[in-house]
Amino acid sequence: MLALQELRCPPAEVGVFPGYHAAVDCGSIPGRNGVAILSREAPSDVRTWASRPPRARGLAEYAHEGRYVEVDLPGLTVACLYLPKGGLPAHLQRPGNMRDVPDGGAKHARKMRFLDAFARELDRNRRAALAAGREFLLLGDLNLALVPHDVTNWRPAQRMEGFLPEEREWLGAQLGPRRLVDVVRTLHGDRPGPLSWWSWAGESFAKDVGWRIDHQLASPRLARTAQSVVVDKEPSPDERLSDHAPVVVDYARG
Repeated sequence: MLALQELRCPPAEVGVFPGYHAAVDCGSIPGRNGVAILSREAPSDVRTWASRPPRARGLAEYAHEGRYVEVDLPGLTVACLYLPKGGLPAHLQRPGNMRDVPDGGAKHARKMRFLDAFARELDRNRRAALAAGREFLLLGDLNLALVPHDVTNWRPAQRMEGFLPEEREWLGAQLGPRRLVDVVRTLHGDRPGPLSWWSWAGESFAKDVGWRIDHQLASPRLARTAQSVVVDKEPSPDERLSDHAPVVVDYARG
């Protein structure tokens, strides 16, 4: 099972993956977003927001962006999400100290609207899977880190998008012993890492200064079958294909 985010290509350029069935939503914004789930077994159902609009109020404006795909497999529903990166709220924006042009907090507000609506959609989809006798697994680039161990320089990160108090509060609210389990943190333990994203700037990659923003959130019973996690980071900056590295979790077969 493989989940991909930020395909950044039209459907015709996704290509063929020998031995896999691909469920894809590239969205309608050229060169941006796009998600896919590759599975060895053909899904019994595939749901994207393009083919079946999200039911939670507030998500319609994102439905064409290629941010979510969900498949049903035997005993399991797998979802793949690319969550908006967002930006800083207006009170934290300082011209000259930002990569982007100040926008008065518009990108931050848009991300928070997405989070508010997606929380309802996620809960509905998780419950639907369990009611149908399937476990639930959400994979993806959530552009969110939860705890200080998820960010190398976590103190200044508290004023950066992806680690703002309101963002961390949202992610924490999705987790719980009867909701979803942060599988990677559970396996890795209460210690720094494992990082999965490093900026292209400077020597962040070489010095291992990064963030853990790529997550696997599983229903509790499925989470208990997780055995190991590894981040498949390239050995050198010259070999990088992305600013992310794959997060690989082994689950015991049921």
